Amino acid sequence: MVLPEIIGLLVFLFIPILYAVYISAFDWDVLSEKTFVGFQNYQNMLKDEMFFRSIWITLRYSIIYVVLVFVLSLIMAVFVQSLRNKYLQQTARIAIYLPNTISTIVAATVWIFLFEARNGYLNRWLTAVGIGRQDFLGSTSQALICVVVVGVWLVVGYDMIIFLSALKDVPESYYEAARLDGANCIQQFFKITFPLIKDTSVFIAITTIIGSFQVFDQIRVMTNGGPGGSTTVTVFYIYQLAFEKYQFGYASTIAVTLSILIMFVTLFQLKLYKIDD
Repeated sequence: MVLPEIIGLLVFLFIPILYAVYISAFDWDVLSEKTFVGFQNYQNMLKDEMFFRSIWITLRYSIIYVVLVFVLSLIMAVFVQSLRNKYLQQTARIAIYLPNTISTIVAATVWIFLFEARNGYLNRWLTAVGIGRQDFLGSTSQALICVVVVGVWLVVGYDMIIFLSALKDVPESYYEAARLDGANCIQQFFKITFPLIKDTSVFIAITTIIGSFQVFDQIRVMTNGGPGGSTTVTVFYIYQLAFEKYQFGYASTIAVTLSILIMFVTLFQLKLYKIDD
């Protein structure tokens, strides 16, 4: 029964990964024959300033994105859990989760109109309250934040549902005992709730970090890596190398390196989790 899933993983995941490792040792533009260069692509990568800049931009995106997704999804889960009315809780849960059902491309396109510098709705509201117009996607300092906003808006509802499931497994008797001992809401959260949903927190942190390193869709639609390369994350740089410059060998080299980096980040998180245990 698991054979179709195994075949799917082999065809669409493991074989492409192995092939990417293989062609990373070649200079190849698809149209001509492969030229074996060994580790030359990796040596070139270490001298590529754009590669290191893309890594730095990716790290900036990841830090902001992960913190916002984790904190907001947890806060929303606690808020929904605190609602005692069953129908009100269901309504809030659906409303928060709804953006997750929207295609990334569609969401990015809609947010482009909101962030539009001249006649966008956000600038209209900012002008109405006296703040003034912002460049948003046209600003080298604001464009990455705008992309983060869209990413967080899309995924926070999904992570909220996962946190909410974990919160429902925390026994109510623990809170009753804490209230009898005089613990307030903040003390209950940090002494009872957060420690008991630790496994879920680790899962959310790991999957969110992995997702942040793989961001592409909204950048391709909203900024195309600009302005001035300020949103050229590593995955988008790989796309440019492969499908705009046809440097498939070098693009595969960076893709393999990024995969190894993500693996080490994940293992480091799991190691920290075991140390805390």
